[in-house]
Amino acid sequence: MSMSSVPLSTGTQPKGKLRYTVVIWLLIGGMINYIDRSILSIAAPEMMNDLNFTATDIGLLGTAFSLAYALGQLPSGWLIDQFGPKKIFGIGIMIWSFATFAAGIVSVLWLFILLRILLGIGEAPCFPSAAKITSKWYPKKERGFISGIWDSSSKWGPALAPPILVLIMATFGWRELFYFAGIVGIIFGGIFLKFYNDPEKSKKLTKEEYDYIKQDNEDSNAVETSTISWFSLFKYRSVWGMILGFFCTIWIWNIFLVFLPLYLLDRFAVSFAALGLLASIPWIGGAFGNIISGYVSKKMAESGRFTPMKAKQIIISISAVISAVTVIMIPFINSIGLTVTLMTVALFFISSITGNAWALATDVAPSFMVASVGSIQNFGGYFGGALSPVVAGMIVDLTGSYTLAFISGGLIAGCAAICYLFIVKHPIQTQNVQ
Repeated sequence: MSMSSVPLSTGTQPKGKLRYTVVIWLLIGGMINYIDRSILSIAAPEMMNDLNFTATDIGLLGTAFSLAYALGQLPSGWLIDQFGPKKIFGIGIMIWSFATFAAGIVSVLWLFILLRILLGIGEAPCFPSAAKITSKWYPKKERGFISGIWDSSSKWGPALAPPILVLIMATFGWRELFYFAGIVGIIFGGIFLKFYNDPEKSKKLTKEEYDYIKQDNEDSNAVETSTISWFSLFKYRSVWGMILGFFCTIWIWNIFLVFLPLYLLDRFAVSFAALGLLASIPWIGGAFGNIISGYVSKKMAESGRFTPMKAKQIIISISAVISAVTVIMIPFINSIGLTVTLMTVALFFISSITGNAWALATDVAPSFMVASVGSIQNFGGYFGGALSPVVAGMIVDLTGSYTLAFISGGLIAGCAAICYLFIVKHPIQTQNVQ
C-alpha cells in the first residue's frame, strides 16, 4: 500500500476497524505488566512469614521497583521515539519477565531488591510504547477513549491477580506465583514481536482507514526539520505540569498497589481465601473508571465545545478532587464493606486521572515526541511512587496505623487538579528549520 499521499478525511468513520484490534495488544501487555508488579502485594504476607520481612522491607521493595521504573522512563521514551515501540517494548517484556521468574528463586532481601530494580527497568517502556502506538494508530479525537482502554490494564491486572494468584499460592506456594507470571510474559513477548506492526507496515490496513487515522497528525517531515530537542522538553510549562500532576497521582496509586491487601488483612482480619475477592473489587472499579472517563472525554471532544486537550484536563481535575476526599475517608471507616466501596470509588477516579493523563501526552507533544513526553510525565509519577510505599511502610511500623498514610496520600492526590488545570496550558509548538 502506498502512503505517499494522505488526504484529510471528512471525519466520518471509515470502512475497516483494524485500528481497534491494536488496542488489544496494549491491553494484554499492560495487564501482564501489572500482574507482574502486583505479585508482591499478594505474596507479601507469606514472604514476611517465611523470610522474616517487615512492612518496611515490603515498602522498600516497592520503592526499589518504582525508583528504577521512574528513572527508566527517561531513556525509554527517547529510545521508543528513535527506534520504534515494537522493538523497545518487545525487549522490555523479555527483561521484566525474566526478573519476575527469577524472583521465585531468591531468598535474601538484597537479591529481591536487585530483581525489583531489573523489573522496573524492563517495565519502563510499556506505557510510553502504548502512548506512541496510540498516536500512530488513532486520530486525536479517539485517543482519550483508546488510552482509557489500554490504561485500564493497570487495573484489570491487579483485579485479576488476587483470585488467580491466591489460588496458585494456596495450591503451590508463593514462589510459583513468580514462575507462572514470568513464563506468561515471555510467551506474550514473543507473540508481540512476531505479529505487531505500525500502520505503515501493516498489510491488512486499508488506505481509507489509514487516511482516517492520519487526518489530524502533524506532517511527518517535522521529525527531520524541527529544532526541538529532548532536553528542551523540560523548558515547557505544560511538561512540568504533567510531571507534578502525575507525581501527585501515582503517590496514592502506589500505596494502593503495594498495601491494599495488607490493609484489609491487618484492619479487618479477613481470611486469606476471602482476600482474593475483596482485594480485586477496587481494581475493577479502576478499570471502569479508565474506560468510562475515556469515553466521556471522546464525547466532549466530539461535541465541539471542548478541544481534546481541555476535555481531558477537566476530567482529570474533577477526578483528582473526588479521589482526594474519598481516600482521606478510608481509615475512618470501620465496616469492611464500606471500606471496599470507598476504595473502589477512589480507584475509579484515580484511574480516570491516569488514563486521561496518558492521552494528554498525545495532545501536548508533537507526534514524533509522544513517547518522550509521556515517559517524562511517567518519570514524575513514579518518582513520587518510589517514595510513597516506603513512607507508608514506615508510618505503619511507627504508628501501627495506616491513617496518616491515607490522609497524606489523599491530600497529595488532590493537588493533581491544580497541576493539570492551571500549570498545563498549551501544546508544545515546534518551529521548523527553513
